[in-house]
Amino acid sequence: ILVRDPATGALAAAVASRFFAVGGLCIQVEGGVAAMATQALVNPLYPIGAMARLRASEGPDSVLASLMRPDPGAGQRQFHIIDAAGRIAQHTGTDCVAWAGNVRGQDVSVAGNMLAGPQTVQRTMEAYLTSSGPLAQRLIAAMQAGEAAGGDKRGKQSAALKICTRDPYPDLDIRADDHPDPLAELHRLYRVSLERYAVFR
Repeated sequence: ILVRDPATGALAAAVASRFFAVGGLCIQVEGGVAAMATQALVNPLYPIGAMARLRASEGPDSVLASLMRPDPGAGQRQFHIIDAAGRIAQHTGTDCVAWAGNVRGQDVSVAGNMLAGPQTVQRTMEAYLTSSGPLAQRLIAAMQAGEAAGGDKRGKQSAALKICTRDPYPDLDIRADDHPDPLAELHRLYRVSLERYAVFR
């Protein structure tokens, strides 16, 4: 899930997978620029080039198209972007492992692959849009709703969450790289962050 908080301008991403250290590869967020995720057959180089072009005010649709066009692996990839203006671009390749797809709403983009079904992304988005409270809690609640709707059909292993507001330095950047219940661990880490990370920031 990628989101923009219109009240604060914060950009954020959260991810969960039956994959080791998913947060280290999939999500990238920069305050005032964009949040993005590379998924399915991950290409961790995508965000490097994409973020530089988004900093230069290129639109997300243009950035995404220029990455996919020359990539022979595009059919097996997912990539989505939300920028600081709330513009969204999404790609789910036709060869991604089923179920794979994406949904979007106002200031929110959700994508997934190897899922139990489309209800996973739909419930994730709905839970985010109907929740209240701090942004981190809303993101975790959204991910938990997606997991409850079937989640990754292989199971669970890792999760991550990153929030940036004013600059590249994150307001919050936490990961559960290898855990039997990674979203619960992410929630625990968030509570600890209120005493440590948030104060430092």
